[in-house]
Amino acid sequence: MSQLTNLPNIGEVLAAKLQQAGINNEQQLKECGSENAIIKLATITNNDVCICSLYAIEGAIQGIRWHKLDKFRKQELKEFYHQLMK
Repeated sequence: MSQLTNLPNIGEVLAAKLQQAGINNEQQLKECGSENAIIKLATITNNDVCICSLYAIEGAIQGIRWHKLDKFRKQELKEFYHQLMK
């Protein structure tokens, strides 16, 4: 299992937040999924999460830079994020 910071898009700050949320490695992140991971982050940070973090997590799960996410998937994540932040 790789360190979170070895994944695309995951720097030290996001990795630390994920670890605070109980996500400590790549396998746990993949099992959790991007939507559940951002919910966990929102819970521990009082909704102080941005959509770029959600995109970053999804990209990390897929093993790609978040800028290369499929357009349809990106739209799904955007809609999910807006619902979460209501």
